[in-house]
Amino acid sequence: MNKEQAGGKFEQLKGKMKETWGKLSDDDVALYNGKREQFLGKLKEHYGLAKEDAERKVEQLERSL
Repeated sequence: MNKEQAGGKFEQLKGKMKETWGKLSDDDVALYNGKREQFLGKLKEHYGLAKEDAERKVEQLERSL
């Protein structure tokens, strides 16, 4: 996978995240890239998910692409 393909996949993932979790801001979603723990914290904060549930849901979205 080249750099453009990887960037495209990341953009798709960001779009899916915003679609799935509409309460997340662009800044919240940007945390996913490099600050995953903080991103998971935002999911917990906005949706009341346990850390394990948040991780599982993110992994499901990642696999769906």
